[in-house]
Amino acid sequence: MSKASVILYITVGILVLFLVSYSPKKNTDHHHHHGGHNQHHRLKLRSSFNFKPTRHDPIPFDPLVADMERRREDKEWERQYIDHSNPELASHEAAPGHESQPEWEDFMDAEDYLNDEEKFNVTDRLISLFPKLDVSPMDGFVTESELTEWNMQSSAKEVMHRTQRDMDVHDRNKDGFISFSEYEPPSWVRNAGNDSFGYNMGWWKEEHFNASDANGDGLLNLTEFNDFLHPADTKNPELLLWLCKEEVRERDSDKDGKIGFEEFYHGLFDTVRNYEEDNHNTTHPYHDLPEGPAKQLFSQLDKDGDGYLSDGELLPIISKIHPTEHYYAKQQADYIISQADSDKDGRLTLAEMIEHPYVFYSAIFNEDDTDDDYGLHDEFR
Repeated sequence: MSKASVILYITVGILVLFLVSYSPKKNTDHHHHHGGHNQHHRLKLRSSFNFKPTRHDPIPFDPLVADMERRREDKEWERQYIDHSNPELASHEAAPGHESQPEWEDFMDAEDYLNDEEKFNVTDRLISLFPKLDVSPMDGFVTESELTEWNMQSSAKEVMHRTQRDMDVHDRNKDGFISFSEYEPPSWVRNAGNDSFGYNMGWWKEEHFNASDANGDGLLNLTEFNDFLHPADTKNPELLLWLCKEEVRERDSDKDGKIGFEEFYHGLFDTVRNYEEDNHNTTHPYHDLPEGPAKQLFSQLDKDGDGYLSDGELLPIISKIHPTEHYYAKQQADYIISQADSDKDGRLTLAEMIEHPYVFYSAIFNEDDTDDDYGLHDEFR
């Protein structure tokens, strides 16, 4: 970091703190709306947790908040899983490595900490986080790609934490690997019976396990197990092909092992179109017929021109059918910028962020808002 940039950040920080501290008393309401917590803007933590691998929760913007939610979720996880299915694990100590507990641990309720402005001030938090976002390039602006990358890093940490937690439960012989026999379908699949979506998708089949086993040693290490639980985000070509095979199996109504145009048009195409990321080079001439765009995409995918899509031919669109973490991270970044970018130049300054603190805080983890804010879909429909 250059000396000039450091001075710039410090100057801006001091200036902002000065303005916040010395705003006239008659503007108290206005000030509270932007920098304080009034009753309309009580910061909330998520209180309901769904442990299915198919869910997708918006990631808290602030790592401190993410940490609070992670601990809350871990407690709920222990209550639901360890106490009920593995009583012998319930007595074990929590994982080591948390020796330097943050101050909020002393609070009965972490939300009280978040809403105590002396202890958790959103303006101060934004000032301290801004330089961590503004990195490529470090120019005093946070762009969509910088915010997406920040969300991706936060999301990767959350996902890996959950995978490790799952691994601890399933790795019965404690060798640091998961064998197929150690991995039983979770209770929510078993209870739903064999007709459930999980079974139909081959979610717990050996083929899925073997495709996830990138090094072919018959066991899943942490990275492979993470891919097993989140196949859409894998870099493993075998697993992506397995995902395509499952898609064909699910959509193939006449059971001929491939997808015809009707099967594509009345199912897959809408899914792909809904998840379409901004693609600025789509200048294809769309036909007048309603199925024109679908026919065009179908013929592009149908590489051998036989009028059907095989599992391999679905590879180019599999990330649209099962959106990746990058898709969600970008969607969240776009939403934040659309709400906080006052001058509409497509990027955020520190001042714009401080002016819209609740876009970064309550809107992100107030569970009442999440569906409206992001329009997030379940990863598997």
